[in-house]
Amino acid sequence: MQTSINALTRSAQFTQLRVEGRVLHVTLNRPQVLNALHPQAHFELAHIFDAFAADCDLWIAVVRGAGDRSFCVGTDLKVRAEKGRDEYPPSGFAGLTHRFDLDKPVIAAVNGLALGGGLEIALACDLIVAAEHAQFGFPEPRVGLAAMGGGVHRLVRQLPDKVAMGLLLTARHFSAQEAMAYGLVNEVVPLEKLDSTVQTWVEDMLACAPLALRATKQVARRNLDYGTLAEAIRAEYPAAEKMQESRDAMEGPRAFAEKRAPVWQGR
Repeated sequence: MQTSINALTRSAQFTQLRVEGRVLHVTLNRPQVLNALHPQAHFELAHIFDAFAADCDLWIAVVRGAGDRSFCVGTDLKVRAEKGRDEYPPSGFAGLTHRFDLDKPVIAAVNGLALGGGLEIALACDLIVAAEHAQFGFPEPRVGLAAMGGGVHRLVRQLPDKVAMGLLLTARHFSAQEAMAYGLVNEVVPLEKLDSTVQTWVEDMLACAPLALRATKQVARRNLDYGTLAEAIRAEYPAAEKMQESRDAMEGPRAFAEKRAPVWQGR
């Protein structure tokens, strides 16, 4: 039986959850270790994103870190050293990096360090808004590891080859401004404006039909699985089919004709 967001809000130990209208705010809440994650946190987050995906009333998620120093610095290395291995749910680091069937938009509000798995979380989100002091990087090689939670795969797809390889093979940190220049983040703002800037992105999304956004995300992500443009265009996309048959697909043109704002139902 699927656990509800309300139940998870009460039981969560390593995250803080807040629902505002159609938006789920997820705060990684281990500030004493700069929001590094251990197995219990990964599985908790997996349940949270399972519940978010299943909840028809929730349309967008925002992920941030507790405090103003760190978004997430990746794996809690002390716990890993004790266990001798990493433990993740099937949906990956933070229950998100291997989750390829989530068609609802997810925004990363990067409020500080996003290193290792923290950067993997951010790259797995659809949009990234970063505070000016944020730092990014994959430092894993300096502790004998590699960014195998999807970080290497995503970085070489999202950056020019030499830029990606330079960052990966040196384990260097790079600034929010550099990330913006690389095209990895959507906006860089002072920390005090981070929440309001994220809210602006959220409001622009909420002005759109939620099923249209899910169809757009599914097509944008899955079309890359096909070898040619023709194959991608001819492919079937379930979210697009659901959108076409929805009440919202009728509401949008009707509202336009009646010169009023549409009232989206998500169905």
